[in-house]
Order: sequence, then C-alpha cells, then structure tokens
Amino acid sequence: MKIKPVKALGLLLVFVLLTIITQVGGILFLFWLPIGILINRKLKDSLQRKIAKPLSFIGLYAVATFTIIPLLAKPFGRVPMPIGSTSHIQPLTVWTCLLNRHYVRPTLKKTIEKVAGQMNTAFPGTQIAYLDANFPFMNGFPLIPHLSHNDGKKLDIAFFYKRASTDERLNGLAPSWMGYGVHEGPLKGEVNMPNECANKGNWQYGFMERIIPQYKKEVMPFDGERTRAIISLLVAQPAVSKIFIEPHLKVRLRLNSQKIRFHGCQAVRHDDHIHVQIR
Repeated sequence: MKIKPVKALGLLLVFVLLTIITQVGGILFLFWLPIGILINRKLKDSLQRKIAKPLSFIGLYAVATFTIIPLLAKPFGRVPMPIGSTSHIQPLTVWTCLLNRHYVRPTLKKTIEKVAGQMNTAFPGTQIAYLDANFPFMNGFPLIPHLSHNDGKKLDIAFFYKRASTDERLNGLAPSWMGYGVHEGPLKGEVNMPNECANKGNWQYGFMERIIPQYKKEVMPFDGERTRAIISLLVAQPAVSKIFIEPHLKVRLRLNSQKIRFHGCQAVRHDDHIHVQIR
C-alpha cells in the first residue's frame, strides 16, 4: 500500500512530537499503525473510525506506560516515582506520569522516600509533590525544556505553600497547575538574579512567568518553613550532590550548605521549585 507524501509527512511529525514529549510515544505509535490500518478496513463509517483510532492508541499507550515501560526501564537503572500519594510522595500533576517524565535512579527514589518520611514526622500530613524527573531510557536523551534531566539523577520538587485565608499548610498543590512559573521573587534588598540574567540577554530565564497565570499567587503564599526544612533534609543526604534554588532564597531561608548552588543564567528561574540531583 502506497502512502501519499503529505500523509507520510504527517505520520513522521506525529512520531517526532510523541518522541520529544514522551520519549516512548513515537515507538508506541509505530506499533499502533497496523491497528489503525485494521480499523480503517473494518469500519466503514468515518465517524466510527475517527473515534476508534485515537481511543485505541490511547489504550495502547496507557497499558504500555503503566505496565510495560516500568519493567523495561529497570535494566536502564530507572524506576518510576510513585504515581499515587504513597510514601508521602505524589506527582503535582498526573501529566508528569502520563508523559513518562517521572523516572529516576533507585538511589534518588530511596533518598526522596527517606526525606518524605522525615518531613512527615516533623510536619504530620505533609506530602512531597514532585515535578519533572527523567525519561525511562537512555542517558543523554533530552527532557525538553530542561538542560540536564537526562540521566535519571535529577528531580524537581515543588515548593510548599499555605492557604492565605487560614494559614493552613497545603499538600499536593501549587499556585501553578504545572508547578513552574509562579515565583517567590526577590524582596527589596535581596540579590536579584532574574534581573541580572535578563540584563545579560538571557530572555528565557523568566519566560515561564510570562506564560503561566499568576492569579493564585496571593491566595497561596510560599511556605518558607517547610521549604527550608525539606532543603535542609536533602542537604543532609549523602547521595545528594547538588541542589539548585535562587540565591535570594538561599539567603532568606538561612541555608549555608555548599551543595546549594546557583544554576546559571543559561537555565530558568529556580524560585518556584527545588532541583535535586545525586552523585
């Protein structure tokens, strides 16, 4: 069966996009293509085909993501972070898991589980909400837009927040739906790296703030007490080699460890999350 050039280009674009976004989606798309061809042959009604084809791919992708991919990732030294709210750890958004961006080295997972237990002892009921980690396979495969999440050794953790009206400690929530882009910026007199980086021409440094809605910032203020506590606990873990946050928060939260570093103007702002990496 001949494939028209325009259709071939469309299939190629789907493959590339799914691979960039999820790493495994492009390969699963290739496995699904015979199913799509069979649906075209068996279903004469165009509406039925339009419904059956995406649903069949979603089903294949979901089964592979939650059953097959975790098994295949083990030989690559990667394990998935908890999908539900287990071990006092949860993804901030389920999309992190659906896109297979929640894989780490076993040592990193164990480290976060230990810290989560310690946090829950100090602040009962606390849940660590993680953001992007790494893809399941291959060192060096980029996790766009991150510069370094490509070896299973990195994990982003959301800051902690409170409810402004009651001062209640919140869990599994952030003022940004994706955890990035709503910043705890420098106060007057603090080091202002966002301005310094912008003045150096690093336009991407504060880009997320320009595209992420900011309306929850006032009703969900930064919880400095618990955020300082988790960073201190992470610093104390022998496996942890680096932590990235903005310099003004390191000073404000009275954090002195040499493990806590500035990530550089070539990256993006880190006053909306904690970047943790192991040796």
